[in-house]
This record gives sequence, C-alpha cells and structure tokens, in this order.
Amino acid sequence: MASAVEDFPRGGTAKKSTGSKTVVHRTEADNLFQSNEQAETKKRKAGAKDDSKKLKKQKAEEKKVGLTLNAPVKCVEILHVKDVKEGMLMLGCVKEVTDFEVTVSLPSGLQGFLSIKNICDSYTKLLSEQLDSADTEEICSLPHLFYPGMVLRCVVAKLDVTKRGSLSIQLSINPKLVNKSLTPSGLKTGMVLSACVESVEDYGYIIDIGVSGTKAFLSKESLKFKHNNAQELKVGQYLTSQVEEVKNDGRVVQLSANLTTIAQTCAEPKQGWNLTTLLPGLLVKAAIKEVTKHGLILDFLSSFNGQVDFLHMEPEQASSYTKGLQVNARVLYIEPQTRLVGMSLRSHLIHLETGIEPVPAGRERIGEVVKECKMTAMHHLSGGVLELPDKTLAFVHRNHLKESNEQTNENRVFAQPEHICRILDFSPMEQIHFATLRKSVIGKPFYRYHDVQAGQVVEGTVSVLLSHGMVVHLSDHIKGLVPRTHLSDIVLQNPEKKYMEGMKVKCRVLSVDAENKKLYLTRKKTLVESSLPLFLSYNDTRPGRVSHGYIVSVKDFGCIVRFYNGVKGLVPLSELSSEPIVRPEDIFYVGQVVKAKVLQCDPEKGKMALSFKAVVKKENEETEKPEFDCEVGKRLDAKVLKKSLNGLEVAILPDEIHAVLPMSHLSDHMSNCPLLWESLQEGDIISKLICPSKNKQNITLTKKPTVRWSLEEGVVAKDFSEITVGLQLVGWIKNIMPYGVFVEFPYGLCGLAPKSAMTDKFIRDTTNTFQVGQTVIAKVTNLDEEKRRFLVTLKISEVISPQGDAQTRLINGLQERRAVTEMLVMKDNSELQQQLAALSVGQKLKLTVDTVNDTGATFKSDALIGATILANKHHMMGVKLTNGQKVGAVVLHVDMLSACVHVSILSKVMGKKKSLAEGLKYTAMVQHIDKDFAVISLGDTAQLTVIQTCSHLNEIFLSESEKLKAGMTLSAEVIEPSCQELQGLPLVSWERSMPERKRTASENQTGRKGHCFGEILQGTVRTVKPTCIQVTLEDGSSGSVHVSEVVEPAEVRLGSFPTSSVKVGSVVTARVIGGREASSHRFLPFSHPKFTYTISELTLIPRKLNESVDFKPVTAKEKLSSYTAGEEITCFVSKFNSDRKSLEVTTDPSVSGTVELLAMTTDSKDIGHPEKLYKLGQAVRARVVEASFPPHRFVLSLTGVHKLEKGSITLGIVTNIQPQTGLLVKLPFGGMGTVAVTDLADAYRPNPLAVYNKDQFLRCYLLDNENDKWQLSLRPSRLNPDKAKPEKDPEVLSVNKLKAGQIIRGYVKSVGEQGVFIRLSRSIIGRAELQQTTKYFVKNHKIVSEHLPPNALLTTKILSIDKEEEFINLSLLPEDTGKPDVLPESLGLPLRLVREEKKKQDKKSKKRPASESEEISKKKKKESKKARTDDNDSGVEVYFREEEDKEDEGKPAKQVTSSASCPSRLQVTAGFSWDVGLSSLKPASAAQEEDSSDGEDQEGSTKPQKKSRHEQEQEKKEAEKALIQREAELMDPNLRPQDAAAFERLLLASPNSSLLWLQFMAHHLQATQIEQARTVAERALKTISFREEQEKLNVWVALLNLENMYGTEESLKKVFERAVQFCEPMPVYQKLSEIYAKSNKIKEAEGLYKTMVKRFRQNKEVWFSYGTFLLQQGQSDAASNLLQRALKSLPPKESVDVIAKFAQLEFRYGDVERGRNMFDKVLSTYPKRTDLWSVFIDLMVKHGSQKEIRALFDRVIHLSVSVKKIKFFFKRYLEYEKTHGTPQSVQAVKEKAIEFVEAKGTEGTK
Repeated sequence: MASAVEDFPRGGTAKKSTGSKTVVHRTEADNLFQSNEQAETKKRKAGAKDDSKKLKKQKAEEKKVGLTLNAPVKCVEILHVKDVKEGMLMLGCVKEVTDFEVTVSLPSGLQGFLSIKNICDSYTKLLSEQLDSADTEEICSLPHLFYPGMVLRCVVAKLDVTKRGSLSIQLSINPKLVNKSLTPSGLKTGMVLSACVESVEDYGYIIDIGVSGTKAFLSKESLKFKHNNAQELKVGQYLTSQVEEVKNDGRVVQLSANLTTIAQTCAEPKQGWNLTTLLPGLLVKAAIKEVTKHGLILDFLSSFNGQVDFLHMEPEQASSYTKGLQVNARVLYIEPQTRLVGMSLRSHLIHLETGIEPVPAGRERIGEVVKECKMTAMHHLSGGVLELPDKTLAFVHRNHLKESNEQTNENRVFAQPEHICRILDFSPMEQIHFATLRKSVIGKPFYRYHDVQAGQVVEGTVSVLLSHGMVVHLSDHIKGLVPRTHLSDIVLQNPEKKYMEGMKVKCRVLSVDAENKKLYLTRKKTLVESSLPLFLSYNDTRPGRVSHGYIVSVKDFGCIVRFYNGVKGLVPLSELSSEPIVRPEDIFYVGQVVKAKVLQCDPEKGKMALSFKAVVKKENEETEKPEFDCEVGKRLDAKVLKKSLNGLEVAILPDEIHAVLPMSHLSDHMSNCPLLWESLQEGDIISKLICPSKNKQNITLTKKPTVRWSLEEGVVAKDFSEITVGLQLVGWIKNIMPYGVFVEFPYGLCGLAPKSAMTDKFIRDTTNTFQVGQTVIAKVTNLDEEKRRFLVTLKISEVISPQGDAQTRLINGLQERRAVTEMLVMKDNSELQQQLAALSVGQKLKLTVDTVNDTGATFKSDALIGATILANKHHMMGVKLTNGQKVGAVVLHVDMLSACVHVSILSKVMGKKKSLAEGLKYTAMVQHIDKDFAVISLGDTAQLTVIQTCSHLNEIFLSESEKLKAGMTLSAEVIEPSCQELQGLPLVSWERSMPERKRTASENQTGRKGHCFGEILQGTVRTVKPTCIQVTLEDGSSGSVHVSEVVEPAEVRLGSFPTSSVKVGSVVTARVIGGREASSHRFLPFSHPKFTYTISELTLIPRKLNESVDFKPVTAKEKLSSYTAGEEITCFVSKFNSDRKSLEVTTDPSVSGTVELLAMTTDSKDIGHPEKLYKLGQAVRARVVEASFPPHRFVLSLTGVHKLEKGSITLGIVTNIQPQTGLLVKLPFGGMGTVAVTDLADAYRPNPLAVYNKDQFLRCYLLDNENDKWQLSLRPSRLNPDKAKPEKDPEVLSVNKLKAGQIIRGYVKSVGEQGVFIRLSRSIIGRAELQQTTKYFVKNHKIVSEHLPPNALLTTKILSIDKEEEFINLSLLPEDTGKPDVLPESLGLPLRLVREEKKKQDKKSKKRPASESEEISKKKKKESKKARTDDNDSGVEVYFREEEDKEDEGKPAKQVTSSASCPSRLQVTAGFSWDVGLSSLKPASAAQEEDSSDGEDQEGSTKPQKKSRHEQEQEKKEAEKALIQREAELMDPNLRPQDAAAFERLLLASPNSSLLWLQFMAHHLQATQIEQARTVAERALKTISFREEQEKLNVWVALLNLENMYGTEESLKKVFERAVQFCEPMPVYQKLSEIYAKSNKIKEAEGLYKTMVKRFRQNKEVWFSYGTFLLQQGQSDAASNLLQRALKSLPPKESVDVIAKFAQLEFRYGDVERGRNMFDKVLSTYPKRTDLWSVFIDLMVKHGSQKEIRALFDRVIHLSVSVKKIKFFFKRYLEYEKTHGTPQSVQAVKEKAIEFVEAKGTEGTK
C-alpha cells in the first residue's frame, strides 16, 4: 500500500518523511536506469511494477539504447556554430550588459544574446505591467541583474539570421526551458539548479526553478550572496541554487545559495541524473577513457561519455593526462540530438566561486595586429594555436586560417615559420584570445571603435535609412550614425532618393564614444572637404583660429555652434553679422555649416566665444588687399606659422602673405615628406619654394625639386591652349579614383591618366599604385578642346625621363635627409644626436657585441652611448659572435628619429676598399633598404653606396615581390667614383636582375670562389626536372645541367626525355660551360674564361668532358646568328604558355624559342588541347622560322614547314566572317588569308557561312598570294584529293572552262539595276539581267534584292560568254534552270508577257460562253472532291473542311463558282480529320493571281504586226489552251509548294494567311517532322497580326489538333492554356471539346463541356454544343436534364429558342418522338411563332409520316396569324402535295385555300 501511495499521490500534504524506504528504493531504481531517460519517464508515468523479469529486460534494452545515443565521438573537435541547434543547453559567461540585451560568451568563442524578454516569466509579467501603467513598482534594469563575468546556464531559444547573413544565437535563461526535463519526483537533495527570483516575500524569496507543480523557497537567512554587492535579490534575478530539502514528493523545495558550497558540489549518481535531465554547469567526477590528439574522452556518472576539446584541457597538465586518471570536470554543453556532452577541465571553470574574468589580464588587445607569431599546434577540424611574441597563446578558428573564399590548406599554414595575426576577441570561457590570419581582416584600418578618431575622413557603406538618420558601416564590426541633419549641407526632405542601401559614401567623424560603441558621422560636404584646422578639443581652439562648424541651436541671444568631440561655442547676437539682426532664427537654421572665428576660449571650463562677423570681415580685407602678385615659378622663402595634420601653414617673406605647403609637396621622395615635416618647427624658414599656380582663395606652394626644375626650365604649359598631344609635363598625383588617377600640373592644369595608361603592368586596384602627392612625369595622349579636358599616360615605356634625372633626384633626396639630420641636431643639441649626425654610410666602427640571437645581434659603443646598434642575420652570415667580443663594423644606415644605427660585419664590406673607375660594371648586392633608398655593396671592392629603390619617377610596385630586398643582386655601372654630393660615395646607375630567389646557404658562404669556365668537377644529382638537372658539387655549391647538355645531340631520339636517363643521387662528372646569377637564374654573359660564376652551368656530354678538347664559350647572340631560316634542329619543350597560346622550347642553356599555336600541328582535332600535344623535356624536331639578335627573336615551327608556300596545307584560325568576302583567316608565321564562299565546299549549300564562327580552327589549302594576302580553299577535293567525293560544284578556274548553255550554281554577290551579280568562283562573277531573272514584271530591282540576299544559292544557265571582256550572261528563268522562279507567286506581280498576247487573252476570256465556265467550275469541283478522297496516303496532315459533303451537294452551282473565284477565310472546325491531305484548301494567292493578269496591259503591249489569218487562229487556240491550263493550275489545290524555302517565300508575301501556315505545318507532318510543325505553328502565332483574330484562332486550333494526335496530355494542356490566354476563350473551349469528341476522348470532352457550362452559362451556344454532344453519345435523358439547367441559367426571353433548338437536336441525333412533343408544347404556348412552325414543318418533312405532316399543315393553316403568313404556309402545303401527294390531295389543298379566302372575305382578296 505504501508503494501505491508513493506512486499514485492523491494530493494534500504527505505525512511520510522524504527519507522513507520507498524513496530509497526508487532512487536505486532510477540509478539503474540513468543511461536512458525516455524509458525512465515512461516508468514514472506507468508506475513501477515488481515483475523482476520485465525489469531486467527493460534495463538491458535501455543500456543498449543509451550506448547508441551517447557513443564516444570518433574525433574530438570544438563546438562549431553549425552544430548549435535550438534547444541546446550551454554554460555561458556574461560579457556585456546593455539596457535591453545581455551579450553572453559561450564555449569555443561563440557568442549569444539574451534578450530582456527571455529572463523569466515573472520578469516578463512585470515588464508588461510597467508598460500598461506607470504606478507599478520600479523594475530592476538588466545592468542591475547581470554583471560581466557572471556564469549562466542557458538554452538556445532561437537561431536567427542577421541582415548580413551571419547566424545570431538567441538565448534564454528561463528556468522553465533550462530545467524543462526535470519533474517534481526527480528533484533530489544536493542537486544544483539554475533559478530566477519569482517574488520577494517577508522571510525570503519564492524562486522559479522551472519545474511545473513545484514551489521553491529561499530563505533570507540562508542567503550568502556576493554578486554585485547587492544586499537583496530582485524579481527576475538569476541565481545558481542548491536543493537543500525536498518535501511532499517534490511539490515544495527548500533552496540554498551559498556560492562556495555550490561551486564545489559534485553531481552524484544517486541524484538520478540522466542524459535528458543533465544540465550544463554541473561539476562531476570523471575518469579519462581515452586520450586523443585533439582532446580527451571522459567517462562520468557511471555510464555517460563526454568530450574535452584541447581548449578546455588545463595547459600546464596537458602532458600528464593519461587513461584512467580521475578528474573533476564541469559540463559545458549538451547537444540534444546526438547526446554529445562537452566538458571542461580548466581550473577557472572548475572553481567558480570567484566567477570568471571577463577581460584578459593586462592590456586590452582586441583589434591589435601582432607579428612574428608561431603556430604551435594544428587541430584539423577545429583550428590552430598561435604563440604570440609575449608567449601568450591565441586560437585561430579553422575558418580564419584562410580567406573566406579560399580552400583550407592547414598543413601549409602550419608549416609557415611566422604569421601575422589580428586579435579578434577574448573568450572568457576559454580565457584565450581568438585571432585571424585573414589578410583582408588584418588589413582593415578600423576593427574597433577605438581605431576611429574624430575628424577623420572615412569611407563606409550605407546600411539602412532610419527616420532619425542613416546607419553607415565602416567595417563588419563598426557602424556609425549620420544624423538626419547631417545627411547633406541642406536638410533633405526625401533622403531615400539620394541614398541607397549598399552605396559607398565618404564621411567625416564627428565624435566617437568607444566604450558605448557610439559613432557619429557627417555627410556635409563642407565639413568633409574642409581644409581648415579641426577643433577636436578645446585645446585646439586658440583665439584668432577659424574652423568649420555646424549650428546646433538658434536662440534669441545668438547661435550655438558645435565642432568635433562635443566642442561647442556661442556666437553672440552682436557677432552674427555686420548688419543688425533682430531674430536669428529667420537667418540661421539648425544643421547649417558655418565658418566661425574664435574670439576667446576657456579650455578648463569648456567655454568659447565665436564670431561669424570677424570671418567675413577678414575675408573682405583679404579681397580688398592688393592681390599678392605671386609669380608662378619664382623662388620664394617662407616662414612656418603652424603645423597641421596634412602640411604646414606658412607666411611668404617678406610680405607675410599666408600660404599652404602640403606635406606631400616637401619632396619628390614620399618617404622624405614626413621626415621633413617632423623636423620643421614653427618659426623655421624654408627656402627654394615656388608657387606652382595662382589661386584666388589660397596660395599653395611646393618644394618638389623636379617640379621646380620643370618651371625654371620652361618645360610647362601655362594654359590649356599650350597643351598638345605628345607634350611631356612634370606633375603630381591629385586624386586616385577606381577608373584612373588625376594628375595636377603647374598653372592649375589637371589631366586624367586612365587605369590602362597608369603603368605597363596590369592593375586590378588603382588604390595600391600611386600615392596622392607623388611626383610623376606625364605625356599628353588625348585632348578634348570643347570640354577643356585632356588625358595623359604615365607608362614608363611611353614617357622619357630627362637626362640624369635619377642621379639628380638621388642627390636631392640625400641632401634633404642631411637637412633633416641638421635640423634635428639643432632642435635637440644632445651629444648623441651630434655623434649620430657625424656618421656616414661606409664608415667603419669598433664595437662590442651586446646580445646575439636568431634574428641578429646588438652592439655597444663607447662613442655612441644611448644608441641602438643592430646587425641582422644577413649582415653577420658566417661570422660567429659571442657576448663581449670586439668587432669591426661598417655603417649602413643611421635613423636619427629612433637613434638606431644599422651595421654590417661581413668581410666583403669590411675588407680593404678597392679603387673604382668610371664606366666599370659591377655585380652589386643590396645590403639595406630604407623606404625610397637602398645601400648596396659593389662586387668585392668593399665599397658601399646609396641608390634609390625606384629607378624612375613613375615606377610603382604592385606586390612585395617586385620591391628591392636585402640580398638581391643588381648590376651597377660607376658614373662617378667619388661624388661630393654623396659625401664621397660613388655615384652609380643600376638595373635590376630578374625576380628574386631566396639565397641558399651555399650562395651565402662568404669568401668562396666561383668555378671557372672549362673546369671539370664531380657532383651528386640533387633533383631531375624535365628541362634541367640540379647538381650539388663537391664544394657544396650548386650546378645546373640543361636538357641539351645531357646526351650527344646526334644520339637524341625524337620524343625521348634526355634528363630521365640520369637518376637522383647518382654521382656525375661535369664540365663548367657557363653560369647563372644566384638571384635570377639568368644565364650570364662572359668576357673571358677566368670569369667565375655563382651557379655553374654544366655539361654531361662525354665529348666535351675531355680536357684536351678546347671549346669556346658561345654567347646567345652567336648561337642565334648560327641558325638560318628553314634549318631543322632538335629542341626540347620547356613549357606551354597558356596566356599567349604558344609553346616555349629551348635548344641551348642561353637560347629559348617559341612555337606559335598554328605552327604546332596541322591536325585541327589536336589544336583544341595544345598543352596535351607535347610533354615537358620532350625532344622535338623543329624548323627555324626566324632567328635574330637584337631584337632577341627565335621562332620555330613543328609542322615541318617554316614558311607558307603555294599548294601547301596549313592550319588557320577564323578571325572574322564577312558576307561580301567570306572568311578572314589568320595563318601561321604572321600570314593572313581569305576563303571565298565558293571555296568552302565541293557541294554548295544555302547560307554557307552559317556553320563557321570566330576563333574556329580550319585546315586550309593555300591557293595563291596577292598583296601579302593568301587565297585559301577549304574544299575536300583540295585538302584530301584521294578521299574526296566527286565535286557537285567543281571549281571554275577560268572563263575558258565555261560553255554557253551550261547549268551552273553560284552565290548572289549583289543585286542592282543592271541585274543580279552571281559569284561563280572566287575570281569569276556572272550577271543575270532583270529580264533573265524572273518571269514576273518588276518595276524596281529592290523587290528582287529583298528575295535574294547576299550569298543566296542559285542555279543559273549560261546564256553567253564574252571571253575577251570576261563577261558572262546568265539566266535564272524557270524554263532555263528547271527551278522555281526566284520571286514567289504570293507577291501578286504581273507576268512579263511578250507582244499582244495579253490583250488577246483578255478578249478571249470575255467571249467564252457561260456554259463553258460552268463546265470548268464543275470540273474543278469534281477534282477537289476526288483529291479529297484520293489523298489519304499522303501521311498525317493538318486538314480543315469548310462544310460537310452533303451540305456542299445541296448548294446551287452559282455559289460554287463564286466561292472558287474569291478566297474564303479558313473555317477551322473539329469536323476535319487530321489524316486527310490539305488538298481541299484553296491557296490564299489564287484569287490574286487570277485577276492580276490584266496589270500589264499598257506596259506589256507592243506594236501589232500583221500576221496571216491561219497564224492568228493558231495563236488564238494556243492562247486559249494556255489560259485554261493556267486557270486549272491556279485552281488545283494539289499544286502547293514542295519545300520549306518555297513556303518561306510565300509567307513573306502573305504573313497573315493561316491557310499558308497550316499548309506549311502539313508539309512537315507529311515527313513526320512533328517538332518542326510545332515550330512553324509558334512562328505563325508570333507573325500573324494581332488584328487577325480568326487567322490566329485557326493556327491555335491546328496546334491543338497536333498536340492531341502527337503530343502528351501535358503538352496539349499547356497549348490550350496559352490559347485561352491569347484568344477569346469560348471558341477555344468549343474547338477543343469538338477535337476531343472527334478523337473519341469522351471522358475528356465531357469534363471540358462541364467546365464550359459553368464558365459560359450565359452563352446559349455552349448549351447547344453540350446538348449535341450528349445526344450524339445517345444520352437523351442527360440532354433533357441539361435543357432544364440551361433554361434556369439563361434569360427567360431565350427559353423558347433554346427549347426549339434542343427539339431540333432531338430530331437530328436523338428521339424524333421526344422532339415532336417538345415542339408541340412550345407551339401550344406560343402559337404565333411562325418561324418555329416553319422549322417544325421542315423537320417533320424529313423525319415524319405523311399522315403526321398533313395533320401538321392542317393545324398551321387554321392559326390566327396574318393572312400573308397563312398564304406562305398554304404555298408550302401545296408544294409538299405536288411533290409527295396525288392530284386529289393537291385539289383538296386548293379547296381549303378557297375556303380560307372566302372566310376572310375582302381582306383575303386584297
């Protein structure tokens, strides 16, 4: 009984103590089932049963299921955002708290957001009450409830996608969600739960723990609360509590909140935790189950598996973790689906008494870019661990190891020795910084709000427009607000018209609040572009200063003007204007940009008085002042007044006129500009300034020596009129735009250098090229006189530097640096500065070694105390140093600002200096780089000198690899051995070698001598490549063997790979034949055999290894000169250049050549994949096409020919297709050729050029060369004479080969007044006069040209040949060629008839007797009927019949003749079947052609000639015959076009004729070309005019018929839907229903009729159609029902007609008796409807008996209707009796008539 009470509680307070045996028993049972939660809850619901067998079985099952749900993972990885799912439980740490949201740091650096509405139910309720009324108690805001570092248990409430596409994790700490799997009976003492305060009571708090049916209480006494120093808990406050006591089966719970106890409490198995109830934040005892490379797998709470990723292993103990080790672990997260449990062993999470540090110890590092970081570990599924230089660790997520669009190559990243990273964030959960290696993120100027400074001009992207302003994103993390008043200089009414989302905008920062992440920007153009000093603080505001600000308030006493960072001042009423102002608000407005002058300022109090008046007054004074006549180009001196951010404000002496000297105008060297700016102080005098242009506003000066030189030498244009194309000017970069750069020149001229003209290199982004203010030489390329604009080029290849420009600039730059040094010494006259200033490049010092490390060494010197003396590792190569050692060193560079001296202790620069001579060339090595200057050493002379890193003013470096670097080799030529301006250093000119290569250890060995030419050496093969073999020689140096120097040339087999015969590691004997530079691998020229090399070029050819053989070095020039065009040589493939589409081959170490694509093969199949034709290192035989030096050109061919010859076959590529000339083809070896249309094939085809396209490869036969242009042929008979088929259209090589009377085909060249010109071959053109072109009379040749486009294929007959003049007369007439006329009949043109034939024919046709024409018409009718029956075997055709045969027969002959003479519209009904020919359809053009014959009356007639009577009669007969034959032809519907081309011609004339289109469809259907028939129908629908509705409907019906027969149900449905859309719907429905009925698709027809009577219920025709269909199917009853429905749907006035029509239908298709009854009923109601009586009589005559008919007539004649109508019925009665009755019955009718007349009396007689 006890157990029953326990299992089925009945309510009320239980008296049993919670520690009863039953409870203990249940706890044990729960423990047994803890590996599975579902079965346990089932058990709770169903009650525990003491059946031990069942229990055991259940346990076994649950354990099995538990294992599958919580199996250990294969590979431990961190928690990724993709794995986060809704409902997932996590432990988090509060990072940041705002009024409405808490930012929570989650495991693995993830971040979630806790909204104010997701705290708990009681807090949400309080909030809503607060909103509804203002009287409720004050709510505690989020910053009072949460604090950074606070640890929370949370659940993922929702996963949102932000506007920018990233995932936003919305969290909740609502206990009802976090603890939702807990039940009252599952609550056990000691459990640690998260909770929220529900209400505050007198003695404690009611706590919401989220378990329904349970009340939790926390007494104030037991409260040990340390959070935030708060004494009392508030509603909604989160706390972690421990269950102290459970009462009433878990209905009442007593809690405690002692932080220390809770933090140390471990969850125990007896508390009944399972995978459903397990909560994050629980501390558990666990054992290590497995140690993996990326983390640990733990076993806890007896049977659960958990994982610990590497970020949550204690770093100090990482090596001591072993299998079986017992540890304390904290649950981090539980994944609900996979039951994956993430855990942590980190001490800061195990000991949570103190909370977590939300910020790292030490300084704030987020956003910092850190260099020289080392990757210490790489976890492939998670990311890498970096060690920063200060030994702290940072984690880089795998997504941040590479750019977002790149593939991850983790091994490559891990292999790099050093990394540059940017710290993205600090994760409190892991207590580690998260970093990125993405260059795009590292390169961003703004990453944090701290990076943005007020006054800065920034560029951003418009994100969203709000009512109060516009949000602009400067980067992914930084956004600012442009207030509405700052969107423009004026107030915008509709800002959305100016700004669009995603638009790039330039703004200026007004203020930054980095702590609260608030940034305000302005878009006011005046503020953004202001060059006036900025007031960033009150310290910047000295009296007399002028700056731009904006009005924030207009008061009666004046205006308040704000500047940057909240700096503001008052402009009193008196200072607003020189005019008296009463109401300031009438003149000024808020947001107005103004220029204000400081009158007085108190920075301490933050007060400032300003004036507008003083600014205006000052400007007026300046304008009134006699303008300073500053002569452009004149040298000036000026005094520095003030240093601003971008330059200097100066006063020109002696008049103290104010001017500006921008920082970039201090020097030609951009790196010198900041140094000069730094060294200049207020009050300093600057000399050698010039004014480049006059400007009324302000004077700008420049100190650029090159600009000064150009002005003094007169190399300038003073006005736009002086600018000419080709003029070269010196200027400076004014502005950089995406499409190019603007260059400013003296005298205020400005030109644009487009992107393509900026440099010889390819530029993607213009911003990485020049710097604003950089000096450049530009050459004018284009002029626009009208708009006064010009374009320039900055390409080094197109501009010419002045002679000695580089040396002059170098001297000027170094003089500027010395001036900086002197100024710094004067400013800070310390002993160290003087000693540093005395040092010069190349000076030797005695130093003591201070420290030595991997990167280099530092030294001390008694003479330079306080200076840093450095030598990097390159400058102490091969020298071992120890601390305290005395060494000699050479000065490379002195940095005065940082007091740093760079030195070298290499022996080659420390040795005794050798004297230099002018003109000598040396191999120089770069020793040190300092921005625009570099220090180099000249060979082994121990001489140092300084050079510029840019050899040309316009030189730019697009990548780091292009710049000079230390260790690079250059070739230098001495200009002056000792230059005074360079302090005695040699002045040299230099040029760089090829791209740099990292130097190997062997190259850096100092003092090693190179090898001499001819020396024989031993070496080991290091690597074997297809084109070279790398050898390590005995002395450790490198050697290289070219592929041509491996095997004797005579022994090289074609297709072989010579280098493959040598194996790696084998020892070889080699001889030096040359050498290569260490840095560039360029083959060096040699002056004499004693010359030594850095990398030796070797040969392995045995013949050359014999010392007795003396062979001379051969230069590339000599080698190239030895080749002659056409010579066959062996060469080796070195690479395929995919950009140029050419093959590069090599014949010798110093010679490489190219094979163009077309000279690689003669097979057009191979040319598609040329890179697959040859392999690297393969030996091939090639012919020399061209070999020259200089210029260095070596062109080869692999096709066996080296030049184009007549009669040969070659490959070509189509470059253009021209209808007049044919194909333009590019040929190998620079040749061009054309293929005429007659040379494209042996059998001509229509539209011959259609099959060719641009860039197509062709095999061509070379016919002839005229004016360097080849005539080509593509005829198979030329290309493959053996395999070619007989020529259908043979080549016409000369006029002599042609004969009169010959039939020949050709292509139309052109059509003119003289006739049609036809191309018979590439050189022979014939002419057909217009009379010989067509049998029709044409007034204008344009008619012919419309139908004969260029390259139309025609068959012609040669009429005559004039061989002397080479004139060929042709005929295109049908009687000559046997082909149809070139013009279609449908044009309706008159025939071109001779003499008087036409008149005679006309007379003849007039005189023809009527009987004859009737006979003809009868004959025609018979023929058409015959055709209708006999044409069944013509395949399936579209066919339409106008009326049924019977009805045709019933019509009089008169109608037949008229219908034959005029074209009837096509009636498309379903009564026509698809399996009959179109023969009965009459061509649309027939009528036109009949009456068009009289059009040539006047024009065609000639003067009559006298003829004999017999001849005249004969002619008459012939003309009569011809006319009859012609008419018969015109009327014969079987004569329709036989091919598509003929149809096309007819359709050009009659595009709206549906008959023609349907014939065209039928033509295709005969050949079972269903798809083509569909295409024709679609064309018809597009072509036929929209006004021709019936014609369009005909085509739709034909298409429906087509789809019904050949298409699918789906295709028919689609056509029908389209037809309904484009036509009147009702007819389309009717036609389709008739088609269905005809093709016995009864079900479909019925369905469609049902739809129709619903949709068109007001249209009686629909009801008639449906009724007809039902009666035809024999459904009389259904037809009767339909009639009733019709009568209800239609208006009452239509009822009589409807019934009558249905009665007719009954007579025709259904029950005659029913039809008669229906008529009887109607006529008894409406006896006066004589029309119905008449129809009734007709039907009865057809279907009734004689007795019934007479009875009906008797009824009719007794009707009370007008006499006239009765008379009509008597007439009908009499006719009937005459036809079917007897004389007696006829007499009886007459008697009845007399009776009727008598009865009517006088009225009848009238």
